[in-house]
This record gives sequence, structure tokens and C-alpha cells, in this order.
Amino acid sequence: MLLDRSFGHDDITVLRHEVSAHLGRIGLGPDRRHGYLLAVNEVITNVVLHAGGNGRLVLRVESGSAWCVVTDSGPGIPGSRLSEVRAPEAFEIGGRGLWLAHQLCDEVTTATGPIGTSIGLRMSLEALPDSR
Repeated sequence: MLLDRSFGHDDITVLRHEVSAHLGRIGLGPDRRHGYLLAVNEVITNVVLHAGGNGRLVLRVESGSAWCVVTDSGPGIPGSRLSEVRAPEAFEIGGRGLWLAHQLCDEVTTATGPIGTSIGLRMSLEALPDSR
């Protein structure tokens, strides 16, 4: 386990720097690291804004990939937001966090319900050709 930390609104910047430092130490290249860090930032910001303000982040390396799992105890993500993760229209306010995570990460997992949400973000440590 690289990092296991509870967070709230005031912790977002420090947490983002901690995650970035760990990703650099495990060898994630700069381009993929920055994209992955953006996805992590979007998910933790969503927790603060939409899921009660507090969450937990666990960062680990498993099977050649970085895994970041973010959990909260909010009301869950509405099914309509998960059934088809799409880019929001230009005039829509918000709604880009999960879409960005799906664009930037190699894998995104989501478990959600009335007692909270857990989102897993996976990024392979090996440089992969851009197939998106």
C-alpha cells in the first residue's frame, strides 16, 4: 500500500501532491502520471462537492498497475449518470469528472448505492500505445 488517507475539502491540494509523488516513485511516466492525477483529482473533488465532503483514498500497486480507490459515504451516484458515461454538452455545468476518468484511465470501476460509492481508477505502469 502506497497511501491510505481520509480527506476533506481542505486536503485536496495536499492529497493531490502526495499521490503525484508516489506515482513518480513507482515509475509512472510524466504524461500518463499527469492524466491519471487529473482523473484522481476529479474523483476526489466529486466526493467533496457531491458526497458529503469527506472520503478515503487508497493508492496501491497491483499486477503492474497503479490502483487508486476513492470511497465516500454519500447518497450514491444516480443510475442515469452511470448507464452511459458521456461527455457533457458544452453548455452543461459539471458532469465531466467521471467522463474524464474514463478517458484518462486504463480502467474505471464503480460500485454505488444509498450508503456510498467506491470508484477504482487503474493505470498500467507500462507505457501503452494510445488506442483511444
